Amino acid sequence: MRQIFLAGVLLTTFASPAFAHHAMGGAPMETFGDGLLSGIGHPLLGFDHLFFVVAMGIAALFTGRKYLTPAAYIGGMLIGCYAMYAGIGLPMKEAVIGLSLLVVGGIVLSGRGLSAGAFMALFLVFGLFHGSAFGDSMAAQEGGVGGAVLIGYLIGLGALQYGVALAAGRVAETLFKVSSPKAIEARLAGAVVAGVGLFLSLETAEGIVMNALGWGV
Repeated sequence: MRQIFLAGVLLTTFASPAFAHHAMGGAPMETFGDGLLSGIGHPLLGFDHLFFVVAMGIAALFTGRKYLTPAAYIGGMLIGCYAMYAGIGLPMKEAVIGLSLLVVGGIVLSGRGLSAGAFMALFLVFGLFHGSAFGDSMAAQEGGVGGAVLIGYLIGLGALQYGVALAAGRVAETLFKVSSPKAIEARLAGAVVAGVGLFLSLETAEGIVMNALGWGV
């Protein structure tokens, strides 16, 4: 339990806006390797995506489909990313991403699992919005990117996040001996993720209100 608490404190400490910066530091992506490196680094530097994937990996343990369930998120995420690259973005991405942490973290916190089908549908929908946010870095690059860069980026994104989800579940199973959604270690992890989601959601809501009042910067 102490390890979970310390991990939550460390992750929250490092959850600063600086970590949302892109892995390439704003440098243009020109090769397959650039795209691959960027795809691997982006989720690690974007703590909101990382928190979601960790919670997803833990939640998947209790579906009986711990390898298949996270794949629904990966599929949705890749579709959302490619759609953004093609110029089809989703509205209110940041708000939905914050909500995704709050919802999935809250489910894990509750100690109640969902069916594999329900989780797959949920992960697929949220994956579309996470992917659309990932696609912003591609769409924003002046002059666009080539097909090799895009392929590398998508491979990096998919492989890294799928690996993190499986690793999170594996750690929960082996290190913390989590075997039920009611396990306190799993629920504490859910509390951390839901807390981050609540913070992000309140921050987004504050921005909307400030802009509506004409107080936005």
